[in-house]
Amino acid sequence: MDTISTPTTQRRRRGLGAWLALAFSLLTVVLTLLLVQVVERSSTEQVKDSIGHGLGELARQTADKLDRGMFERYREVSLMAGRRDLRDPGTPPAERRRILADMRETYGYYDWIGLTALDGRVIVEARGLLEGVDVSQRPWFRNALEDVHVGDVHEAVKLARLLPSENGEPRRFVDVAFPFQDLNGKTAGVLGVHLSWQWARDVERSIIAPVQERGRVQALIVSRQGVVLLGPPGLQGKKISTESLRLAQQKRTGYRVEQWDDGVSYLVGYGATVGRRMYPGLGWTVLVRQDIDDAYAPVRRLREQALWSGAALAVVFSLAGLLVARRITRPLGALAESAERLRRGEAVQLVPNAKDYYEVQALSGTLNHLVSDLVRQRAELRDLNATLEQRVEERTRELERALASVQASEQRINAIVDAAQDAYIAVDQRGMILDWNRAAERMFGWRRQEAVGWPLSELVLPERYRASLNGALHAFRQTGQLAMLEQRLEREVIDRHGREFTIEMTATLAGQGEDAFFSVFLHDISGRKRVEQMKNEFVATVSHELRTPLTSIQASLSMLADGMAGDLPPDAARLIAIASQSSERLVRMVNDLLDIQKIEAGQMHFQHTPQPLLPVFERALAAMEGQARQAAVILRRDWDAGAAGLAASIDPDRMEQVLTNLLSNAIKFTPAGKSVTLGLARTADMLRLSVLDEGPGIAPAFQARVFQRFAQADGADSRTRGGTGLGLAISKAIIEEHGGSIGFDTAPGRGTRFVIELPVAATA
Repeated sequence: MDTISTPTTQRRRRGLGAWLALAFSLLTVVLTLLLVQVVERSSTEQVKDSIGHGLGELARQTADKLDRGMFERYREVSLMAGRRDLRDPGTPPAERRRILADMRETYGYYDWIGLTALDGRVIVEARGLLEGVDVSQRPWFRNALEDVHVGDVHEAVKLARLLPSENGEPRRFVDVAFPFQDLNGKTAGVLGVHLSWQWARDVERSIIAPVQERGRVQALIVSRQGVVLLGPPGLQGKKISTESLRLAQQKRTGYRVEQWDDGVSYLVGYGATVGRRMYPGLGWTVLVRQDIDDAYAPVRRLREQALWSGAALAVVFSLAGLLVARRITRPLGALAESAERLRRGEAVQLVPNAKDYYEVQALSGTLNHLVSDLVRQRAELRDLNATLEQRVEERTRELERALASVQASEQRINAIVDAAQDAYIAVDQRGMILDWNRAAERMFGWRRQEAVGWPLSELVLPERYRASLNGALHAFRQTGQLAMLEQRLEREVIDRHGREFTIEMTATLAGQGEDAFFSVFLHDISGRKRVEQMKNEFVATVSHELRTPLTSIQASLSMLADGMAGDLPPDAARLIAIASQSSERLVRMVNDLLDIQKIEAGQMHFQHTPQPLLPVFERALAAMEGQARQAAVILRRDWDAGAAGLAASIDPDRMEQVLTNLLSNAIKFTPAGKSVTLGLARTADMLRLSVLDEGPGIAPAFQARVFQRFAQADGADSRTRGGTGLGLAISKAIIEEHGGSIGFDTAPGRGTRFVIELPVAATA
């Protein structure tokens, strides 16, 4: 037994250990490489930035040193032009020449230094060069007299033949010149100096030479016009236009990577001369460039070091992972060996090693319990098999009875659906018809076998509505939401012959998931629609036919009441007053009926304009003064001084109609001597309009019907007050058209407050 189980166990140990070692190794390699990559990326970016800033600093230092050198020459020549022994015409020429020679000896880059008269003729020069020669046409002479004391780099003209070339190159100078005055303070001539351009090259070498060992670093000094004054042989004297030059000319200092005309990418540091104190500067810029490969050589070395160190760490951690894997799998291998013996049917008790870790000990105990349970379950299974056939037969009979019950229920449901007076249609989620009862056959003219399997939209909907239904079903399949569910809706449909009629439908979702379908009941209301249309036409006709004669009767009665026919007997005057009030009531009733008809037909027009509300309030109060006075009711105003600026976008006539309706109702139900208050206030972003009375309040049974058409509180008292029951319904429709809301709060015996809220609008 040992010779058989030991190799198997060893193979399993090696397999599990290898997998764990491989997992540890891969995880270690990945994490190490990621860590090395992060560190290497961060460090290389820092190194690149450091190298770039170093070149930028070289450019700045070179520019600063150029400024300092030119400032010293500028100041030195300026001071020399003020020396008394040079200004004194009585000083012998030899003495003047000696003074200029001493000055030239102090700074070896002075190639030529001399005094000229005002006519441009050289009086004396440190080495006698060009004495007696007319230099009046030279720019440095003219500029000095015009208070421009320094000139940009140029090649030698008159001195080209007198002075040797420098390293095979023609001599180039920077001119510094100042006018000098005689002892009487009059300008007597010009002191001019030609400063050798070799000075700038030495400045460049003094700064760039220390960093040459790091790579090929080249410095370029560029004029204001972009011409290379000092630089590599291939670029000197040429005009360049690079982004680094543009940035330097903006007096910036920094670096950038850019490709030059030779096709090579360079890391370029840039800086600019800015002058110093009295020296104004010549607008030179300094570019220090280095081949990108040379510049970033330290970065490549850093990357190689990071890669090798990362590989070494990965190897070390992989070996550590292998050792850990072997430690983990050793107790598991012993456990697997015991489990294998159990699989072959041996009665083995798993005894874990006391040195094993907790999980192995817990697993051993669990396996022991499982073995015990398995033995017990085998015994129970033998007992269960004895009665299994009997249980199967009993369950089969139960399923047959349940199936018969389901079939009977299905038949009952089908019978109920077929006997229903309303049409019933079952539709799947794609819009295909699944069921179609007899009422649907009568309503649409299609037999069940003809309708089932057809798209609902093509069978019963007019063509203009089909796309809308298909889009709604598509949205339902995507989101599970359908707006028409659980709602009573009116829709236009067509029958088999293309006749359109109106139905009222209710749709619900039956079932769940992909098997869910829509259960739709439809009721033909085309007859009711025709009756409503006839009613509306009748109301409109009667209202229009009544308003014209009523208006004439009201006008006539008003003229009689105002004394148009002279003084009437008291009884006649009382009858005419009653008739005038009744005619006014009839006119209001007709107007309310017409407004309701317009609202239902969507023909009531509104002209919204932003305007203050107080003028509308005042007109409504003025219109109700007579009714309030007749009822002995006091009209009050409730708003502060700031209400004058409150405005809303309203139709003023319609808003006045709403306020007069509310005030009229409040006056009717307010006892004599009490008051009705019209209020205006502002909340956070809404305007609140209120009408408060001190009447008996609205009965609880009537509160739900306050805004319904033709709704009036029951009781003789309310009936004697008159009214059509349309005013509040009209007011609600008008307020909602304005984007607002209307409501009320009331309590028996404590009056009623109607509240309107409208959006705030700015006044014009």
